Amino acid sequence: MTKTVSIRRPVAEVFAFLADPANWPAWAVVNVKAIEPTDDADWWLMTTPHGPARLRIRGNAELGILDHDYIDDQASWQVPARVVANGTGTEFMITFFQPPTFTDAFFDEQIALVDTELTTLKRILETGA
Repeated sequence: MTKTVSIRRPVAEVFAFLADPANWPAWAVVNVKAIEPTDDADWWLMTTPHGPARLRIRGNAELGILDHDYIDDQASWQVPARVVANGTGTEFMITFFQPPTFTDAFFDEQIALVDTELTTLKRILETGA
């Protein structure tokens, strides 16, 4: 399942915001309640509605890649994500694959919540609020 949002901001600004895990609680409001760095510079510790989890972003600004790895007690998975220039704006695309431990109903419920997060991301980057 791929979700996309158009954001009226330059691609470099969108990439920089998304590539900084410290910004995730501001926009990933459903899934990330808090986040903090760990002793390993690549990994961040998140507080989620389902308990603690770890996040690693594997970004490449030149290619617009914001793939990330997610690990919690229930599952671990990779999430491909891209930022692509669209005129003076940006398209942000994020793809989710259903982990084998998730039921269809739970996965569908979680994917539906992503729309709230993408709407929040768009609002923050376009209005600063």
